[in-house]
Amino acid sequence: MARLDRIFGDRRDRADLAPLYAVVVARARDPFWYREGGVPDTQDGRFDMIAAILSLVLLRLEQEGEARASEGALLAEQFIADMDGQLREIGLGDVVVGKHVGRMMGALGGRMAAYRVGLEPDGDLGAALDRNLYRGTPPPGAESEKVADRLQALHAALGRTDVDSLIAGSLPEAA
Repeated sequence: MARLDRIFGDRRDRADLAPLYAVVVARARDPFWYREGGVPDTQDGRFDMIAAILSLVLLRLEQEGEARASEGALLAEQFIADMDGQLREIGLGDVVVGKHVGRMMGALGGRMAAYRVGLEPDGDLGAALDRNLYRGTPPPGAESEKVADRLQALHAALGRTDVDSLIAGSLPEAA
């Protein structure tokens, strides 16, 4: 068990990331995304918004290299625990939950990769959002541009945020 704790962190370490994960979820629940941004206010839409915000935070931690890799892993564990609980709450059983959580982790990894590329100076965040946030059906009008602008602003603000403050749960506002 001690070996697993060294690899995955102990429960206290995971609990240390709970405030940051809670603020990620709260930010993803901001009505802006759904009203002005045209993100579908559905289970899938809410999952996609959590995955988008969480991806940006994980990308920020990734910038710190190995020094913060464990925090990124622990934050991902918070996501897994939350998604597991959500699936059980809607009535899925043990056999199915693991498969769904595995797919959700794959989706998070895919979104991180898409947003990493989309946020590069020559990247196309709009295309990444159309595929991953809007699942191929972007809203008509400027809604997706509003979301892209706010996510780019959050990404920039995260880049200026002290990592210790971030880990403590201080997620900057997107200007």
